[in-house]
Amino acid sequence: MTNTNPLNRLALERYPRSARYDPAWILENQMGPNPLWLVEALTEVMPVPTGWRVLDLGAGTALTSIFLAKEFGVSVVAVDLWIDPSENQRRIHAAGVDQDLLPIRAEAHDLPFGHESFDAIVSVDAYHYFGTGELDLPRFADLLRPGGRIGIVVPGLVAELGALPSHLVDVWDPACWTFHSPDWWRRLWERSGRLHVDHADLLRDGWKEWLLWLDVCQEMGVETDPNEVRMVRDDAGRNLGFTRIVASRRS
Repeated sequence: MTNTNPLNRLALERYPRSARYDPAWILENQMGPNPLWLVEALTEVMPVPTGWRVLDLGAGTALTSIFLAKEFGVSVVAVDLWIDPSENQRRIHAAGVDQDLLPIRAEAHDLPFGHESFDAIVSVDAYHYFGTGELDLPRFADLLRPGGRIGIVVPGLVAELGALPSHLVDVWDPACWTFHSPDWWRRLWERSGRLHVDHADLLRDGWKEWLLWLDVCQEMGVETDPNEVRMVRDDAGRNLGFTRIVASRRS
């Protein structure tokens, strides 16, 4: 008999580390596109050596923080504004990484850390909400030691949009104007003068993985935005995907 459990479709060969985690656990704690796929895609181009101190900015339910601590042996501070740190601490304890992970509640523009506190900053499906301003990156760069890295994966565009394509008009939320192309992010980060951009691209087949995740969520009864589903499906990668960018702080 063929196994038709939709969760089996989430074990992608491209993301072997993510495939080791219980997909039901990921679905139960999701706040958007599959966070483990995105953070694994980020670590493909952003090394995070064992022992580094990492700031996970906009960590949500701390799934990405747990993944980084377990997979790479780093210590992580998981910062989120909306999730109760006590809830995240329960997940952290259940994952067995209490010694390596600290959840706190803070607003991204008012972080309680000193300069050069971290070896790396990561942000998955969050940075576009608080990092598109000209003054944002210098503030975050100050938290990195010289040579430290910052890397993000966010919903993005193949190229910047002027007028909306007709197939997006009815499903476009104003928040989607925070989506930008790799070239847009590269220019913003390089203008700061604080960082050297090491990598900027659009994830290969990112829109397909986004749609797969949404389809499985729907099949499993997880609440999804029908406009988001329609937007990704109808666009079919012509404009939408995931932007990935990594930079190093200049000495």
